[in-house]
Amino acid sequence: MDLQTKMELIIQGTLEVITDNELEEKLQKDQPVAYIGYEPSGKIHMGHAITVMKLIDLQKAGFKIKILLADYHAYLNGKGSLEEIKDMAEYNKKCFLALGLSPTNTEFILGSSFQTREDYTTHVYKLALLTTLVRAKRSMAQITRDAEDHKVAEVIYPLMQVVDMVFLEADLALGGMEQRKIHMLARENLPRIGFESPVCIHTPLLHGTDGSEKMSSSKGNFIAIDDSPEEIKQKIKKSYCPAGEIDGNPILEIAKHFIFTRQEQMVIKRPEKFGGNLELNYKELLDMYSQEKLHPLDLKNTVTEYLVDILKPVREYMANK
Repeated sequence: MDLQTKMELIIQGTLEVITDNELEEKLQKDQPVAYIGYEPSGKIHMGHAITVMKLIDLQKAGFKIKILLADYHAYLNGKGSLEEIKDMAEYNKKCFLALGLSPTNTEFILGSSFQTREDYTTHVYKLALLTTLVRAKRSMAQITRDAEDHKVAEVIYPLMQVVDMVFLEADLALGGMEQRKIHMLARENLPRIGFESPVCIHTPLLHGTDGSEKMSSSKGNFIAIDDSPEEIKQKIKKSYCPAGEIDGNPILEIAKHFIFTRQEQMVIKRPEKFGGNLELNYKELLDMYSQEKLHPLDLKNTVTEYLVDILKPVREYMANK
């Protein structure tokens, strides 16, 4: 695969790459490292799957993938005891492999395996001297649980995440847009303590099935990658999907990110009395739906059918492990 093809593969479907020129430089290395961190705090859902799909693209482009199973971060974010979180980390690891990551080129690292080392904490302290409270709190706005009484843990969390990039030797940091402020903190402050800034890539966030800003296992507004066909059907049936509404519509987003990335057209099955079957590309789907020429129930039924089929290999993998 030539450089241009690698660049196109990595960039497609992302919201931003910071920066393209730096990414080209990283691709010149024998085996650059791409890192992402996940809190092991619940079910792996379709929101996570967007970033995993991009990790697979990065693998194809020659990156080694390092996934931080961020148990201490989950603990600092109030997601349970360390024992509960470590058990969840093992389940999460199986889920990521079930989604298609190559096990030979993916390394899973538990945060607690290195985050109490003396040299690690020294770098956290150095960053603490460089980072204002306002900046640290702002970087966590889309990550922490809603709370009236904010904890000191919230400002330790982003400093640790920045230092993680050093210890995992990350050439590239991947995350959803909720990670952007922490990534920018890393790009600004890592050179100030003697390290290179990583390339940062941000993917779209998937709205929750209730229409809220972000799909989240803690909010219960998610479709898990190992949900049964009946669970998928029931969750999509109850999902926010107002007639004619495109922006913030999770069902249209699932179609965009998981159906139209695999094929150019989607077949919508309808009885003849309701206009018969439709074969639409993504633009045509948006046009018809925005004009209310396609009923939400027909869209939901179609997306359900496709998603059940797309996630079948995941369910089979999980059942056999």
